Parts: sequence; C-alpha cells; structure tokens
Amino acid sequence: MFKPLSTVVVALFLAAGVSHVHAADDKAACEKQADEKKLHGAAKNSFVKKCSGGGAAKAASSPAAAACEKTAGDKKLHGAAKNSFVKKCVSDAK
Repeated sequence: MFKPLSTVVVALFLAAGVSHVHAADDKAACEKQADEKKLHGAAKNSFVKKCSGGGAAKAASSPAAAACEKTAGDKKLHGAAKNSFVKKCVSDAK
C-alpha cells in the first residue's frame, strides 16, 4: 500500500518541479506566480524580472558581478543597499 502511494507522491513532486522550471522562462507564468503571491507595483515588477531571467539574474552571471556580490557580503550589505551597491559596482567594472 505505501510503496505505490510513495511512488505516486514522488512522481507528482518531480512533475511539479519540472513544470516550475519551464514556467520560470515564461514571463506570463512569472506574472501568474506574482499574482498568486499577491505582489503589486515595484515588488511585482522585481519578482517578474528576476523570475523571467532579466536584470540582476543576467548581471549575476558575469565575473564582475560575482566579485561585487562577494564584496557586498564582506560589507554585510542586504536588501536594497546590496542591490544598489552591486549594480554600481558592476557598472563601474565595465
């Protein structure tokens, strides 16, 4: 009884994980997730941008961004201060 049930549960979790990965690439799916989380305004825009792979997600893939992220961590920056610092640091590195 438990083995077939556990197999079904594992299959459902795997299917949900795969669909979530594919949904992250689609802006409409990201907007739907933001609506489910009841995000509005700047918070929604930021979430959709990060979810769909724009903005900081693209910048974080560069070596300069990695170094700036490390420096921000060393300075114990968080939230908006960290984002601002990393953005400026990356632009100055170019």
